[in-house]
Amino acid sequence: MAVAEVFRSSRDRHFDAAVEKLRVGVQAMAAWVGDAEAEGLGEALIQIREVGIDPLEAVFATGVRRFDKSGEYKADGALSLTAWLRWKCKLSGGAALERVEVARQLEKLPKTTAAFANGDVGFQHVAVLARTAEHVGAAAVRKEEGTLLQAAQTMDPGQFVTVAKNFEHRVDAAGALAEANHAYQRRYFHIGEPVDGLVRVDGLLDAEGGATLRTALQPFMKPVKDDARNYGQRSIDALMELCRQGSGSRRDGAGPRPQLIIRASLDTLAGTKGAPAGELEGGGTVRPTLRLRLGDQPDHGPGRAGARAQSRQPDLAGANPARARVARPALRLPGLHQTTELVRRAPPRVVDARRRDGAAQPRDALPAASPHGPRRRLVPRAREG
Repeated sequence: MAVAEVFRSSRDRHFDAAVEKLRVGVQAMAAWVGDAEAEGLGEALIQIREVGIDPLEAVFATGVRRFDKSGEYKADGALSLTAWLRWKCKLSGGAALERVEVARQLEKLPKTTAAFANGDVGFQHVAVLARTAEHVGAAAVRKEEGTLLQAAQTMDPGQFVTVAKNFEHRVDAAGALAEANHAYQRRYFHIGEPVDGLVRVDGLLDAEGGATLRTALQPFMKPVKDDARNYGQRSIDALMELCRQGSGSRRDGAGPRPQLIIRASLDTLAGTKGAPAGELEGGGTVRPTLRLRLGDQPDHGPGRAGARAQSRQPDLAGANPARARVARPALRLPGLHQTTELVRRAPPRVVDARRRDGAAQPRDALPAASPHGPRRRLVPRAREG
């Protein structure tokens, strides 16, 4: 019993010493950053991440994994490790769950664990790899772990997500399709009731829907002269302007429409096993076996179909031919796989409601949304009789 007490005391002293060194190091770095010249701050920020934050996240993941196996979190009355992390480590529910998932997968990914501990990759890169391992299995990730880590070291986490999703599709196309369908089922859009002169809107879009909306808003996002609006204000003004503009320059829905660019290899279009997913311009992937949902919707009368295909190309999973895509070769550097660029025509916009007679307002271009709100235009009309 006395030997156990001595061992415990020695272990506690080592822990206390490590915590004190960590505290001293943080205080020293904080003092240096506070007094440093501006030109030296960039390197300091890099080192804080690579030498401090990311390696400590790796240590934290090891501790979470061991704590999870021990079940000691139950001694504090927590129903789960995620609940304990939210309570004791002051994490949000999403952040706590993400760290538990990372900790459980890292044990099966030795190269990722080493790169994480060395600061070669950040926590968000590791989280992407952990989710990939959860989707397709750690064994499949280990086979390509080195290649995936090389990509992670040269990309930001958002770009790396596309690489990971393409890998998932090559390994398990059916699973990737099921994941994409699950994400699509979670879509929603909600408009709240006015409160204090404001209306709250919120929602979720799948990758394709988000890319379509972003592309449609781009023509209206340009700042105007003496524009004091921030990005969020320009975004909502662009959305309002898009709604006010109506469907196009003609009542039947013809006219300029936003285009969604999808880049895919010929193997992807042919549905070849092991082919990567299609890539959305601006980020995100589209499964080649996934029906493009807007293409699956029934037509709603004349003018509601998308643009006619200028050349027949392999369609994606038999989507409605009335909403055809226009395929054209995409520019690629020599040595890369031949690709095709699909231009997804978005559905036409609704008729401009600012004319009582229903006729569309002619316009030559899409103007930027004004920060001063809509301006009513008086349209001269001939008197009857």
